[in-house]
Amino acid sequence: MYAITGATGKLGRLVIDALLENVPADRIVAAVRNRAKAQDLAGRGIIVREADYKRPETLIAAFAGVDKLLLISSTEVAGRLPLHRAVIEAARQAGVSLLAYTSMLHADTSPARLAIEHRQTEEAIAASGLPAVILRNGWYIENHLAALPAVLEHGAFVGAAKAGRFSSAARKDYAAAAAVALTTDGLAGTTYELAADRAFTLAQLAAEVSRQSGKSVVYNDLEPDAYANVLTGIGLPADLAALLADADVAASHGALFDDGGELARLIGRPTTPWERRVEDALRA
Repeated sequence: MYAITGATGKLGRLVIDALLENVPADRIVAAVRNRAKAQDLAGRGIIVREADYKRPETLIAAFAGVDKLLLISSTEVAGRLPLHRAVIEAARQAGVSLLAYTSMLHADTSPARLAIEHRQTEEAIAASGLPAVILRNGWYIENHLAALPAVLEHGAFVGAAKAGRFSSAARKDYAAAAAVALTTDGLAGTTYELAADRAFTLAQLAAEVSRQSGKSVVYNDLEPDAYANVLTGIGLPADLAALLADADVAASHGALFDDGGELARLIGRPTTPWERRVEDALRA
């Protein structure tokens, strides 16, 4: 039995899709905070159970009979560690035989503030004694393209990453890696640095969007505080804006670059070219 936390999120749904290629639906548990959002999953034969990180009693029931569990990191801007610890403890009590966790690229050495709670979660998993696989995901290319309509309108990407390279992969590739980690024996104790085969700078991303769209798009590099102000100006909470600006600074020092090829090896194919995801986003 396999369980996916955060199963109604974008990554969680893709992991379930990947699992369904080899696993019967009645062996997959969608562990979700809101059952109403998982009606479509139930309609596909997936077992849906309530699992609220903030209500530990729901977690123990959700993980009953589960052999392998994917803990998709909480989307909370801060304060994720207690939520993750609740999942880890519930998994331990439920007798889960393997815990996989979606961490952050180079979480053990990254200077990014976003890496701190990922690093602490990895430490909590190690302290629990649970057999585990750590999936250190790089940035998602989809996140770079989330504001594409505004980018096209104003003719610019903005950031604070200078010429830092991003080894950002498609969300579907990370989902495929999680499915492989759950369904392959002998991976306990392994940590994977998961990143795309080819990296890009934000200037290169802007140039590719310009080439494919036929519209002039540039990259404007800002000071971190100025970039954070832009993010708050479009509605992001100030603490999240500060964390994202800090992540760009970390990227300028190589924190979001990796050329080890572990993602491609784990999924058994090349990663999706980032230019293709640009094409997909422009068609959307």
